[in-house]
Amino acid sequence: MPDLSLPHLTRDFQGYGATPPDPRWPNGAKLALNFVINIEEGGEPSVPDGDAATEQGLTEAGGDPMPGRNLAAESMFEFGSRVGFWRLARMFSERGMPATAMACGLALERNPEIAKWLRASNFDTCAHGWRWEHHRKLTREEEAARIAKTVETFRQLLGTAPEGWYCRYGPSLNTRALIVEHGGFLYDSDAYNDELPYWTQVAGKDHLVLPYSLATNDAKFMRGGIATAQDFFEYLRDSVTLLCDEPSPRMLSIGLHLRVAGHPGRAMGLKRFLDWVSTRDDVWICRRGDIARHWIAAHPPQER
Repeated sequence: MPDLSLPHLTRDFQGYGATPPDPRWPNGAKLALNFVINIEEGGEPSVPDGDAATEQGLTEAGGDPMPGRNLAAESMFEFGSRVGFWRLARMFSERGMPATAMACGLALERNPEIAKWLRASNFDTCAHGWRWEHHRKLTREEEAARIAKTVETFRQLLGTAPEGWYCRYGPSLNTRALIVEHGGFLYDSDAYNDELPYWTQVAGKDHLVLPYSLATNDAKFMRGGIATAQDFFEYLRDSVTLLCDEPSPRMLSIGLHLRVAGHPGRAMGLKRFLDWVSTRDDVWICRRGDIARHWIAAHPPQER
């Protein structure tokens, strides 16, 4: 049976149903489009950091993870911070487009040049945990400490706290409550169940959820769902086209990884999409925090 004393953990299969609210996006946009650039390099599991094996997730390594240290996979992660980030950052800068940096605290600490760039950019930030670890395996006290440490690292390196939170391997039963308990977050994105923000109750407080998407994510390159730059461009273009054609305005998150979309043959697909979507006047290209602030103002939580 669901724990009805914790409504944010009670499954909701209905959501907004057949009559979603009009989000009233700025300038009558049909779609709020948010690019998320994941900064993880240096925060992944690795033997030098005391882990049993090198992380191979979303790398060219492929195959089953091997025990012990994998220098090839380590090097593939390093490509992301050494090359991939700067390619993606340049693409967005040249077009004046905003995005959200979803960063691990440890990755920021180990990539000070990236942190310096972010501090001067028009990107906003969402915390992606301290590092890659399963929050479900942490005690409540351990997880609370990770959240506090991550926020403090953002403050030190970027001059501001992260506006949102998103766990790498999914949240624990305590994550959302700990986010609210810590305070200072506009939202969390540990959900994939909608195309609009929504409110939930956590410890008697209203809390905003901005769902994320793995469907429109460059991870599909590494999992066999997409093979070429043209595949990626067409998939993203068709997603935007359909959403803008539908009667109810929506939001869409496009997730990018430095060591995935940062490679030239994949970045070309992103480049085509950025140029295509910039011609549409019915798409609001925005940061994640912009969506949260708009929703708070336009659709405040209802009195209960």
